[in-house]
Amino acid sequence: MRVLLNRGSYQKEDDWARKRGGWRNDIDELREDYWNLHYQFNPHKFDAADWAKTCKEAGFRYMIFTTKHHDGFNMYDTNYSDYKVTSEPCPFAKDPRADIFGEVATAFRNEGLSVGAYYSKPDWHSPLYWVPGERPKGRYASYDPLEYPERWAQYDQFVHDQLVEITRNYGDLDILWLDGGWVNKRHEQLDMTRIVTDVRRNQPDLLVVDRSIGGIHENYVTPERKIPDVPPTKAWESNIPLAKNWGFCANDEFKTFAEILKSVVKVVAMGGNIILGFGPKPDGTLSNEAKAILKPLGRWLATFGDGIYETRPVDAPLPRGWYATKKGHRLYLFHEKGEMLPLEIHDLPAGIKDIRLLATQETVSFETLNQTLDHEALFEVYQIDYASTVTK
Repeated sequence: MRVLLNRGSYQKEDDWARKRGGWRNDIDELREDYWNLHYQFNPHKFDAADWAKTCKEAGFRYMIFTTKHHDGFNMYDTNYSDYKVTSEPCPFAKDPRADIFGEVATAFRNEGLSVGAYYSKPDWHSPLYWVPGERPKGRYASYDPLEYPERWAQYDQFVHDQLVEITRNYGDLDILWLDGGWVNKRHEQLDMTRIVTDVRRNQPDLLVVDRSIGGIHENYVTPERKIPDVPPTKAWESNIPLAKNWGFCANDEFKTFAEILKSVVKVVAMGGNIILGFGPKPDGTLSNEAKAILKPLGRWLATFGDGIYETRPVDAPLPRGWYATKKGHRLYLFHEKGEMLPLEIHDLPAGIKDIRLLATQETVSFETLNQTLDHEALFEVYQIDYASTVTK
């Protein structure tokens, strides 16, 4: 789960984000209007326990919550910015649930789910990144850090202090997911070794994802909105939004449950994890469209999750429409509805003991695997046990 506060693109470079309805032609007016949403943000129906229960029932094992996006609005109680949900003039600031990340982190841990914090390294609201009165050309800082090293050093300290704050004040965290990959490229260099060393003083086992940067501070890689054709050599996680947008947008176009399920099976069969991204509505509740995907996903995983959780990929080519995972002495085969390319016995390792339908544990023959699916299931899932550990 990756939860985002919706924001428009109010920098010049990403005009794609201003194509549809409502956005101003004057970018200065657009920025001012966006920043003034601080006066209106009031997710009065926010219920962290409901979010956590919904995600647990959907089969999630971990979540990543957006503490701060590029826009600079903080969804937690930071001491380093007044542009935050816990500060006036935000109407929600006086609510006892105002420290939203704190509420969410606690609720998800109570459901037994791992907790991750998304944080974007750039900050378009910070005067240390976009200097008031200057004209930023795109996503980048409004100045060249090489020409203003003292200012950039202050910004580096600001990022450091916020990340130390997040990893110190919100209990056990499992993932620190850093976005804004243009920072730490070109001239915008943060002292990541110092930052990571200091956050791990608070969270020694923390996974750090300085995404798209590479190197020692990108513990796993994160292909966005896609499933790679070739699995990365490093641990990886595909990031797939349930709709077109990461955050909530009125009249958004959601994917179908079938699309999402196929993505889950394909990613796991390739050895990856998957993040399903969606944002709450302005009142703090989860949309019916998102729940219409999450509920059947949870039911499916409750039946077939043995073939998904804690499995490894199978290093062997299979015919189109077939996917496989393995766990110890057991192989799981997923046969996609409508795909009739046959599976041959030589496609499987030797030493088969028996083949069962995972849903019912009914024993079937090898020939059954190639029969036409005659019901509405998106996948037929088989459990194959071997005399010894699966090595193929």
